[in-house]
Amino acid sequence: MKVNMLEAKSQLSRLVKQALDGEDVIIASNGEPMVKLVPVVTKGLVGRGRLKKFATGIDGAFTPAVDAQVARLFRGKP
Repeated sequence: MKVNMLEAKSQLSRLVKQALDGEDVIIASNGEPMVKLVPVVTKGLVGRGRLKKFATGIDGAFTPAVDAQVARLFRGKP
């Protein structure tokens, strides 16, 4: 959906809800697209070091034998 700046000012709440629902909301000035409303991601990984507790397990999975197998697969040899 493309709306002009004046309409966006008076309909901001509705436009934000539409953007949150996944609709593309483009705000234009004199018919020229200027900005796009997009939701801010608040879920998922937040903060530093959240995956640190998994580092040992991940590093342990990459043994020299696994590295060699991956290298063979990249060269096209099983």
